[in-house]
Amino acid sequence: MKLASFAAAVTALTLSQAALAASGTITVYTSQPNDQMAAVVAAFNKDHPEITVDVFRTGTTELMTKLEAEFTAGSTPADVMLIADAVAMTKLKNEGRLLAYADAPIGGLPEAVVDPDRTFFGTKLITTGIIYNTNLVKTAPTSWNDLTAPDVAKSLIMPSPLYSGAAVIHVDTMVQQPEFGWKYYETLADAGAVAGQGNGTVVEAVSRGEKAYGIIIEYMALNAKAKGSPVDFVFPKEGVSSITQPVAILKDSDNIDAAKVFVDWQIGKAAQEQSVEQGYFPILAGVNPPAGYPALDSLKIMPADPARMLADDAANKQKFADLFGG
Repeated sequence: MKLASFAAAVTALTLSQAALAASGTITVYTSQPNDQMAAVVAAFNKDHPEITVDVFRTGTTELMTKLEAEFTAGSTPADVMLIADAVAMTKLKNEGRLLAYADAPIGGLPEAVVDPDRTFFGTKLITTGIIYNTNLVKTAPTSWNDLTAPDVAKSLIMPSPLYSGAAVIHVDTMVQQPEFGWKYYETLADAGAVAGQGNGTVVEAVSRGEKAYGIIIEYMALNAKAKGSPVDFVFPKEGVSSITQPVAILKDSDNIDAAKVFVDWQIGKAAQEQSVEQGYFPILAGVNPPAGYPALDSLKIMPADPARMLADDAANKQKFADLFGG
């Protein structure tokens, strides 16, 4: 047997032994929608009926508040975190709350979605790009810079980072890019661009023709298009910001073996194929994206430092509010 094949066989055996040893109950704190999470648990239990998964679901901000209160009280029932916020995960990591899972099966995952210290791992990809109304726009934009043209910017709406976690990631990513920075947002504001609340306000405004252009997460735009709204979506040539919905094990979990099996499954093929069915980009090599989505390796993902996002979070939100209100 070749060395690579032998190593793969050993890894598979080790994982299967770990799965056999794991049982009992784990509690997952998540921001993923309830219907999607119910399907996730059902699929996981099809593969691992020996592990019971209890779910507590709410928005990331409320989850973090709940966790902080539980930490202050001395303990939390949570074993696993599954949230669409690498910045919040970085905060937990910096506070020493996450388990370093050094031997997690990360083969096939992009380096960008894996914490270098192996405390959290991306499970899917949600990108932000440009939606436009096809009845109002005759030449589709191809670039973030296309939005700064005065006649375009005055008909542009975007989600606010004061309301949307995805907008936090997008704004913080854009201002970290040397070619954009806060100058980009100042230009948009001066030309009349506006901020709504969440991504829902953006897709509604553009679909109804109240605005011709919007900044939005891709699946909301593509779902609206599939349902017949007069919209289309662009992945700008400079790149897109991304949310990876990381999964992590809390260091003080009382069922680490079962929690590891859940993490392994989340970054494995079965969960990745399920994420496609739910309308997300998969992150595992060899799993095709949803119909109508470009190949993942054709996208340029703009780099961003979660630690810098965390450090700059309050200042960035204040700067955005100064420009666009809120």
